Amino acid sequence: MAAAVDAAAAALLGIWESAREGTANRVSGAQLRAVMVVEQYDGINLRRLATRLDMLLSSASRLCDRLVAAGMLEREPGRFDRREISLHLTPEARRLLAELRADRQAKLAAVLTAMSPVGRDALLRGISEFDEVARRQQSRNAPVPGDSPEADWPDGPDRPGGRPVDAGRQARAPWTGPSSHPERAVAPTREWPAGDPPVARTA
Repeated sequence: MAAAVDAAAAALLGIWESAREGTANRVSGAQLRAVMVVEQYDGINLRRLATRLDMLLSSASRLCDRLVAAGMLEREPGRFDRREISLHLTPEARRLLAELRADRQAKLAAVLTAMSPVGRDALLRGISEFDEVARRQQSRNAPVPGDSPEADWPDGPDRPGGRPVDAGRQARAPWTGPSSHPERAVAPTREWPAGDPPVARTA
C-alpha cells in the first residue's frame, strides 16, 4: 500500500513543485518553508523556528537574515524580554503565499474537474484522514521544546546578557542527518513538497 501511494502521489507532488517554481526567483525552497512556518506560528521565536525546520540555530538565524533583507520577515523584540525575538510575515510574504496557493489550486482544479464525483469524494476523505493521522503521529514523536529568554541568540561573543557560552550547545542542536547542507529542512506543518507536504509538521 505504501508503495502504491508513493507512486500515485507523484503527479500531485509534480503539481506542487510546478506551482512552487513560480516563487523560485524570489525565495529558495528553504526560505519558503520558513515563511510557511512563520505564517502558521505568528510570533514564533528563532529557536522554535529552527526546531520546526530541523536546522541548526545558526543556520536558521542566517536564513532569517536573508528573509528580512528580502522583505519577507520582520523581527520584533519580545514583550517581556527584549533578547527574545519574535518573527512575523510582511505583507509581501503574504502576497507571495497567496499567489502560490492560487496557482497551485488552479492546477489541482484542472485535474479534479476531469475526475468522477465518486473519485473526488474518495480522494478528499482519504487524504484528510491521512493528514490527520500524520499530524497526530508527528506531534507525538517530535514535541517542540520550551522557550528560554536567550533562546533566540546563537552562541557567540555577541550573545546578549554577558552569560557564558555553553560549549556543548551547538553539539546538541536539533539538526542531524546525512545531508551536509546546513539548511536541510523537513516539510512544514501544512504543505508540500519543496516547501510543503501534509505529513509533517501550510502555497
